[in-house]
Amino acid sequence: MSSLDPRAPHVLDTRELGRRPGTSQRVRRRLPAPEGMVVGLTRVEDGVGVDVDVLLEAVMEGVLVTVRAQVPFVGECARCLDDVRGAVDVDAQELYAHPDLQARRDADDASDTPLLDGDLLDLEPVLRDAVVLALPGTVLCDPGCPGLCPRCGARLADDPDHVHTDEVDPRWSALGALAAHSDPPFATPAPEEH
Repeated sequence: MSSLDPRAPHVLDTRELGRRPGTSQRVRRRLPAPEGMVVGLTRVEDGVGVDVDVLLEAVMEGVLVTVRAQVPFVGECARCLDDVRGAVDVDAQELYAHPDLQARRDADDASDTPLLDGDLLDLEPVLRDAVVLALPGTVLCDPGCPGLCPRCGARLADDPDHVHTDEVDPRWSALGALAAHSDPPFATPAPEEH
């Protein structure tokens, strides 16, 4: 009895492959993105449609799965915090082992190879891992984005001539007057000519 629901969107049936090494099957589907994929300032919206191209290949140990997908993401510009939309290309490959072959391995072998559940396999962990590794941690709305004014937070792209007049804190005005009438400290004397 399988613990995977064959109707679940990320579950694929490998029954047509059988156990004949060298046979293959291509599956193209639109799947909902797994939930909770966030890296830094970027994320994949939960449930957004992702077109995946999956190649299933029967091998001696199980089924070799190759996944290709283009996954849309949203984020915030690291400089001005505007919304940014983009996509990452994902390529991943995973071997799903036949349970009876896995059981014959040595007890010392601490393999993380996922197992087929009967003829079913769950694509979600492979897709999630590949997307999280491909997501950029930071994005920019434009490579030349000037960002925000560090003083007032104004968006500098909206006002390229944005400036602040230099207002001196009155508590420091006496030091400014003193500095104007004295030699700079640590001034390096000009070298003497010989």
